[in-house]
Amino acid sequence: MKNKIKVMVVDDSAVVRQTMSEILNSSSDIEVVAVARDPLVAIEKLRAIRPDVITLDIEMPRMDGITFLQRIMKTDPIPVIMCSSKAESNSQNAINALENGAVEIIRKPQLGTRQFIEESKILISDAVRSAAAAGPKRAGKAKPAFSAAPKLSADVILSGRAGGVIETTEKVVAVGASTGGTEALRQFLEALPGNSPGIVIVQHMPEKFTASFAERLDSLCEVTVKEAANNDTVLRGHVLIAPGNKHMLLKRSGARYYVEVKDGPLVSRHRPSVDVLFRSTARYAGKNAIGIIMTGMGDDGSVGMLEMKQAGAYNIAQDEASCVVFGMPNEAIKKGGVDRIVPLEEIPAAMQKQSASR
Repeated sequence: MKNKIKVMVVDDSAVVRQTMSEILNSSSDIEVVAVARDPLVAIEKLRAIRPDVITLDIEMPRMDGITFLQRIMKTDPIPVIMCSSKAESNSQNAINALENGAVEIIRKPQLGTRQFIEESKILISDAVRSAAAAGPKRAGKAKPAFSAAPKLSADVILSGRAGGVIETTEKVVAVGASTGGTEALRQFLEALPGNSPGIVIVQHMPEKFTASFAERLDSLCEVTVKEAANNDTVLRGHVLIAPGNKHMLLKRSGARYYVEVKDGPLVSRHRPSVDVLFRSTARYAGKNAIGIIMTGMGDDGSVGMLEMKQAGAYNIAQDEASCVVFGMPNEAIKKGGVDRIVPLEEIPAAMQKQSASR
C-alpha cells in the first residue's frame, strides 16, 4: 500500500468521483485516498492527507478549478491533472490550467462502448502515473515505475519500413512529446524563425484541446501553428499539431509533404501516437527528416525514432535535466535511435544547424 500512487479526486459530480475512483483503484499501483465535491472541501482534507496527485475538475461551485490550482502551486505544488468535459468551451480553460502548472489534461470518464471504457482506463491511469513521475523531480524522490501493460505497436496503423526515399532539398521535422510537453513545445517553437522547415508534432492531449493549444502557440510564435486537418500540406514556416484522439501520419506526393489524419486503436498506449508519426516519417521522408523527442512518460516514439535513424534521419533528444519526465527521450536513447542529446533551450539551434547542413 505504501508504494501506491495516492490520488485525491476533486469533482462536483458524485458519479464522476465514483467512476474515477473505480478506474484508478482497479490499477494495482494506484489508490484513491480522498474525494472532494469542491476545492473548499479538498482544502480541509489536504490538512490531514497529502496525496501524490490531484485530479481536478475545471468548473465547480464555490471555487473554480483554475483558482484552486493556482493556490496549490503557490502553497504546496502537488502534481495536478485537470479533468474536463467534452465541451469545447472548457478547452481554453484547460490550456490556461497547463500554463498555471497543471501536469496533464484528461477527459472525464463517460459511458460508452467496452473499448471506449477500456481506453479511458488506460489513458486516465497513465496520466496519473505521468503526473506522479513529474512531481518527485521537484521533491527529489524516486520516480514510480511505469506500468508496462500490453500495448499495440505502429504496425496496426502502418506496416514496417518500405524502400529508400529520394532526397530533396526540402526538410521536414517530426516532434513527439507528452508530460511537460506543452511548455517544452512553447519554448521550442517560440525560439524558431518564421522560415523554419515544416514541422509536424504529436503532443499527447485529448481531442478539442489541441485546437486551443495550437491557437495559443500561433499567437506567440513567428511560425504559423495550427491543428492538423487531413491532407494539410507541410510547409516551411508552418507547424501542424496532431488533433487529439486521432493518429497523424506524414505522407509525400512528389516533392509535397502532407499529413493524413485517421482513426485507429491506441498505439503505444496513445492516440495520437509518436511512434505512428515517426514511422511514417521514416518511410516518406527518410534522410530528409529531423526527429525530436521531448519530455514524456513511457516509451512512445522510441521504436519510431530508431526507424527514422535507420532510414537516414538525424534525431535529437531532450536531456534529462530539462525534462519534466525523462521517459520517452530515455527510451529512445537506450534503443540507439538518438544522434544528439541537448537541453531544451538548445534544441532549436541544433535543429536549425542540422537542417542547414543537410
